[in-house]
Amino acid sequence: MSVLTVTEMSHGFGARKIFQDVSFRLLKGEHVGLVGANGEGKSTFLDIITGKLMPDAGNVEWSNRVTVGYLDQHTVLTKGKTIREALREAFQGMFDLEAEMLKIYEDMAEASEEELVKMMEDVGEIQSILESNSFYMIDAKIEEIANGLGLREIGLDKDVADLSGGQRTKVLLTKLLLQNPTILILDEPTNYLDVEHIEWLKRYLKDYENAFILVSHDVPFMNDVVNVIYHVVNATLTRYTGDYDSFMKLYEIKKQQQQQAYERQQQEVERLEDFIARNKARISTTGRAKSRQKQLDKMERLERPREKVKPTFQFMEARTPGKLIFQATDLVIGYDEPLTKPLNVTLERGKKVAIRGVNGLGKSTLLRTLLGILKPVAGRVEMGDYLFPGYFEQESGRDNNNTAIEEIWEEYPGLTNFEVRQALAKCGLTNEHITSQMMVLSGGENAKVRLCKLMLREINWLILDEPTNHLDVDAKEELKRALKEFKGTVLLVSHEPDFYEDWVTDVWNVEDWTTKIV
Repeated sequence: MSVLTVTEMSHGFGARKIFQDVSFRLLKGEHVGLVGANGEGKSTFLDIITGKLMPDAGNVEWSNRVTVGYLDQHTVLTKGKTIREALREAFQGMFDLEAEMLKIYEDMAEASEEELVKMMEDVGEIQSILESNSFYMIDAKIEEIANGLGLREIGLDKDVADLSGGQRTKVLLTKLLLQNPTILILDEPTNYLDVEHIEWLKRYLKDYENAFILVSHDVPFMNDVVNVIYHVVNATLTRYTGDYDSFMKLYEIKKQQQQQAYERQQQEVERLEDFIARNKARISTTGRAKSRQKQLDKMERLERPREKVKPTFQFMEARTPGKLIFQATDLVIGYDEPLTKPLNVTLERGKKVAIRGVNGLGKSTLLRTLLGILKPVAGRVEMGDYLFPGYFEQESGRDNNNTAIEEIWEEYPGLTNFEVRQALAKCGLTNEHITSQMMVLSGGENAKVRLCKLMLREINWLILDEPTNHLDVDAKEELKRALKEFKGTVLLVSHEPDFYEDWVTDVWNVEDWTTKIV
């Protein structure tokens, strides 16, 4: 049974086609992975099927009585509410029913016998709905899922405005799972989640009885939870049965077949054109030449298979620094209150260190303190000589009106138009991306622009805060290669062990330093 049917849907922005006559079916109980390179239109597709965006053409039809829960990359939380209050909003419909029931009880005092009978029926019906939905166990349910995604250690009475990007994602995801919709739509849910909570979510989705659509660039995660892949490429949508690895094998075979079919047709076209050229002038063979020409005219020409532009990342290396990059002595980091015990850590030249640990314990705060952006609560950081750091921040402002080319020029005004375009193109960005505002680029395209800024500067110390969030599979592999080859020092915050395990020299776990209970 199909719970969602999309037929002959087309959509574009200006002259750019995002989708052309695509069709899609979500069957009951299917676990779908929606995959494709950055900027191909995955988030646009989700916006269309959830009604946030109207397609230019085609139909989107959900079956009756389907409830859809959507975790968007850019959903916001209301300032002034605690985490617990935000999570209780998941049950707003039931709280409204309870309020209606209590109001009926109040009105019973002045009701006639006839009205009383009707009121008792209404109250009984509402009571039955509340009980069947475990309304009187809401707080226990909140505690259970909040604990699974690591919200209990943050504190359910904390204001949502004070949360980090990762903590906000956890709140939104917890709220969505508490709503228990019949269809889940998840746009990069593992971004900002810690390894432990990714594992919890993986188990939850594997056992999920209903259907879901998942956008993710985390291949191991996707392999464990999906059974169908829809691939977005060149404005088309193609269905493959199986996990991500199965899809990749089938896709490679399909690409080879398309290339071979194109080459065979090109050989046939050349043969026919050669025959026509040699025979059309002769009276004895002109009829055969005309016949070949008709054959050529009727031929449905195959397009050359288009390969997506893959990024090429390379960091320019500055002069060699001193042996010591930094030495932290009794360093305590935090804001209003300390996040760590006194730290005594040293980073030496040439080391490549990954920092891991659950969100909210100060990974980003540590980086910002080491760079001098934040003042330490206590202790000191002694920096080494001849340091040329390059810093990639975890989050970028969503209200950036600069185009990609202006974003680079603002920092490197001496570069020519050609040089800026060339640098952005090397990072896998097309002319269309280059002239688009940063705020309308996808998360992956935005990250590529920010990586491009780093690559135009001579650096001997890279500080990267979750650089793989939003990057597609090809871009992640290329960034990994570039970091392996970089001869300088690297300090990396990442929740993806698969990304860093085979090339870092050390792993620091902030859970060993925290003042919080983990």
